Amino acid sequence: MKEEQTVQTSAGERRIIIRTIGMKKFYNRKGQITQALRGVDIAIFDAEFITVMGPSGSGKSTFFNLIGALDSPTHGRVFIDEVDVAQLTAEELAFLRCRKIGYIFQSYNLIPYMTALENVTTPMAFGGVQTDEARKRGMDLLELVGLKERWFHRPIEMSGGQQQRVAIARALANNPTVLLCDEPTANLDHHTGDEILAILQRLNKERGVTIICATHDHRMMNVCDRLLWIRDGAIERIARRDEVKVELGGID
Repeated sequence: MKEEQTVQTSAGERRIIIRTIGMKKFYNRKGQITQALRGVDIAIFDAEFITVMGPSGSGKSTFFNLIGALDSPTHGRVFIDEVDVAQLTAEELAFLRCRKIGYIFQSYNLIPYMTALENVTTPMAFGGVQTDEARKRGMDLLELVGLKERWFHRPIEMSGGQQQRVAIARALANNPTVLLCDEPTANLDHHTGDEILAILQRLNKERGVTIICATHDHRMMNVCDRLLWIRDGAIERIARRDEVKVELGGID
């Protein structure tokens, strides 16, 4: 049995859910080597809300893919719930992604010919959930995001905000420990974006889900515990929300 790693903080003892050590990523494109990440060390705690910010090309997406086990680092190590991802077989890795991590994408990535309920329950099939239980759980999740009455609608029949709500419900299909959100409000109007933020905050506070959002949306600062800035493939700064001051024209 693995020993859970905890850290003593001002808020008490907290369990680390994601940890990276010297995480680097290189890409080889036609013989030209690009270093996307330059040695990232970070610990993210259980039930924490993290906002990841940085300019385009800074390495946010690469960081996101590596801590979500969607890609592997060139050097360094990634631990998810104290499991070294590099030591897993392809089958074990698929199981970890299915059971531990939910993904929310900027473009929703819903299956167009499926209803909202079918989109939500599809991951449950890979998690071994039986049909009746999957349907009940799917309806409960759609109710959670305020779309229970739209369960039979397909993506083309829904607004962008409704599609993102379905995407959130789908990400919760197998009760993940971590939600990785890639620009979850980028394609939404201001009001709908606020609604999505409220759902994410509720999941974090009421269900204890660890939420990590890569975003350019400064409203995320109002709901997160810590902010992480990435620039040129390295962590430039980490700060608690109460340490950051938003001023006209920038952030201090």
